[in-house]
Amino acid sequence: MQIALLGGTGDLGAGLALRWGRDTDHDLLVGSRDPDQAREAASDYAARLDGTASISGVQNGDAAAQADIVVLAVSPYHLGDLLSTIGDRLSETAIVVTPAVGMERGEDGMSYAPPPQGSVAALVRERTPDPNPVVGAFHTLPAGRLADLDTTLDFDTLVFGDRADAVAQVREVAESIDGLGTLTAGGLGNAAAVESLTPLLLTLGAENDAHGLGLKIQ
Repeated sequence: MQIALLGGTGDLGAGLALRWGRDTDHDLLVGSRDPDQAREAASDYAARLDGTASISGVQNGDAAAQADIVVLAVSPYHLGDLLSTIGDRLSETAIVVTPAVGMERGEDGMSYAPPPQGSVAALVRERTPDPNPVVGAFHTLPAGRLADLDTTLDFDTLVFGDRADAVAQVREVAESIDGLGTLTAGGLGNAAAVESLTPLLLTLGAENDAHGLGLKIQ
């Protein structure tokens, strides 16, 4: 399977690339607006994995055009521009995965700040071609711990979407990362509830000197 990580040079993209590169045989496409930056990041990830993974760096649109699963590992404030440039390059069967969360910092810590559509996932659905299913996942993963391959993971990620088959496929791919479990969180209407967990975890970490918190449901 080919997985594109658009914005794959950032913290979450790096963590997912390294974990999938180590734990699976998926072909990974690290995307960036700057193809040179993408190639540099992909080379770095491959070196950290001793050259055992299939990781290539390309421009975001080229990555999206080749992938079965497209992870939008970019800031929510850049999603509109990104989707406008890649939408017509997606294959009709490609699953679009959004882990992005709108947040803002206030006196009481981090708080959820969704776009006018009500959630980032709703924004992605609005800007994504109709044939392509949209799935939300990876919102509560601590990117720093994800990218540290010496850290043993024991986290869950909540997965929701507008098509059950796409949700099941993303769950399977997510669970191919050692130590990562998944739970289905319903349809896109539940996006705001899931996305709002991220600022809560960040606030909990800051208030309790426990940075890098994740979610584990038992």
